[in-house]
Amino acid sequence: MKKLILILSMLLPLAATANEGMALDKAPINAANQASLQRGAKYFVNYCLNCHSASSMRYNRLRDIGLTDDQIKANLLFAAEKVGEPMSVAMNKKEAKAWFGATPPDLSVIARSRGADWLYTYLRGFYRDDTRPTGWNNVAFDKVGMPHVLWQLQGEQHLKVEETTDAHGNKVESHTLVLAKPGKLSPGEYDIMVADLVNYLTFMAEPAKLQRMQLGLIVLLFLAIFFVIARALKQEYWKDVH
Repeated sequence: MKKLILILSMLLPLAATANEGMALDKAPINAANQASLQRGAKYFVNYCLNCHSASSMRYNRLRDIGLTDDQIKANLLFAAEKVGEPMSVAMNKKEAKAWFGATPPDLSVIARSRGADWLYTYLRGFYRDDTRPTGWNNVAFDKVGMPHVLWQLQGEQHLKVEETTDAHGNKVESHTLVLAKPGKLSPGEYDIMVADLVNYLTFMAEPAKLQRMQLGLIVLLFLAIFFVIARALKQEYWKDVH
């Protein structure tokens, strides 16, 4: 036990250092907003599912966000034949690794792995970098192998680096993303689009979350009512003894 505590105490500072690397933007998501989830599902199928799979997610789970089977078939079922099939892609893993340097990861639980705030920051953090094979880099994922597939919507950002001196005379670098070439969407519209996509990715990582939370509230309400009844029964039963 002492050795375990010692190891954990050594690892905690490393975890804190890893989180201090960058301040993440808060993802404005709402799991109860079905319109946002439906838009996010559309963006995911059109922009992400070309390279990334979501093998733990089936198309028919989109019923949970208010879509019918006919709507799924007509608008989202491009890489499968039946709504009961998983969201997989036809891209060969070896070819994908040769093109991108690594196999694109499965996104089924990426929101639980990375967190919604990280995804929101990442999808808005691409900038032009001629030193990278794809021509793109990312403030949240340095030397990322993924190209910026949403660049036509967001436009082209450049990384502006400024060097200042703090109160102690130490040099401090500040990084700012500057929109050099506008895209089809305004910055505000692009942020909303990314929020919808992250909202869907968060739903996909745990489709039953809302049902679980609702069931938890029902259970707590039942226990509260049962406690009142049990207490009254106890007092009635033991009134002659006390």
